Amino acid sequence: MNKKLIIVIVLILIFGLSGYFWVIKNTSSSKDSDQNTVSEKRQKQTQPDKIRLIASGDNLPHETVNAQAKTGNTYNYAQFFEPIAQVFDSSDIAFCNQESPSAPGLSVSAYPTFNAPKEFAQDLSKVGCNVIGLANNHLNDKGQAGIDGTRGLWDEIKPLAVAGANRSAAEQNKVSYFEVKGVKFAFVAYSEISNSNPAQSYSLNRFDENLVKSQLNEAKTKANFVLVSAHWGTEYSPNANPVQERWAKIFADNGADVVFGSGPHVLQPVKKLPRSGGGETVVFYSLGNLLSSQLDIESLIGGLAVLDIDVASKKIDSVGFFPTYMHYEWTAAEKAREDLLARKNLKIYPLEQSAEPLAKSQNNTSVQAQTDRITELLNKFTAVKILKLSDF
Repeated sequence: MNKKLIIVIVLILIFGLSGYFWVIKNTSSSKDSDQNTVSEKRQKQTQPDKIRLIASGDNLPHETVNAQAKTGNTYNYAQFFEPIAQVFDSSDIAFCNQESPSAPGLSVSAYPTFNAPKEFAQDLSKVGCNVIGLANNHLNDKGQAGIDGTRGLWDEIKPLAVAGANRSAAEQNKVSYFEVKGVKFAFVAYSEISNSNPAQSYSLNRFDENLVKSQLNEAKTKANFVLVSAHWGTEYSPNANPVQERWAKIFADNGADVVFGSGPHVLQPVKKLPRSGGGETVVFYSLGNLLSSQLDIESLIGGLAVLDIDVASKKIDSVGFFPTYMHYEWTAAEKAREDLLARKNLKIYPLEQSAEPLAKSQNNTSVQAQTDRITELLNKFTAVKILKLSDF
């Protein structure tokens, strides 16, 4: 073989290998870039001069929810929230009511005596829930062991704040505080009832005037903004009852800036109440359900309260509501024989994008009908803007 031919072969090999490594490098870079883009999209995109606060009603790990979440020996609840991930990603604070203990080491069970797998709490955190309400009628379903385990799990997760169920009297008396963009928030949570009587008086924060007034009076002196979670009301009623109205006034008179109601499993109106000493308290009497597998359409249409808070003035700029539809599918025959575990394809959709899912359900309604219903309901006492996904 002559020298010229050898040189040509060597050059071909050199340029060929160089091209190969260039392709590999740039393909890898492209993949990294794509991954970074996805990561950036999942990061919170918030305005520096505004704090966006969202709040959900009940998150219930019903048997069907658990069955659809289970994959092998683990559970994935985050999958149900995928269509509304954008709403959580664009918010600074996300209050979520966890209506079940989630104590590791205790058996998993659903209605009427709940204990969710640990992944339930972990996945609420993954989707963006960072202020957690534990004061509700189901938190004592597994007794003090369930409360202790649930609080211990949230200690590991480390959200901004947790309140409502306690391991000691000292923990019950402690107000939860956190800071976002230089604004200090206080968070407290109370439940009107418990399905079983707690063994200890401190286990569950109940509607007790001494406790409520003590905590709120401290909170309003130490924080710029006071959040209250109230689990109350008449189940499946679209109207606030006299007990809710009485306690809403107590919360307002003692310094609450906003009250997030849960418990009725359906939406109830929003109302602004004058606050002692000036200002007003925004009361969402019930935010309905977010995650569940209840049967009637009113319990499947829920959503997220949306408040924009001005960082400079530390005041609420706007009050809105983002409606959602909790979807599942089953056949007419499966529904007729009440085969609850036959339900599948669970997902929380923006109501505006629910035409196709609703058509696959057995609910016999439309997006427009439900939008009209909740717009009238929520705006009964005060103006509430109905938001769309494009608002986030």
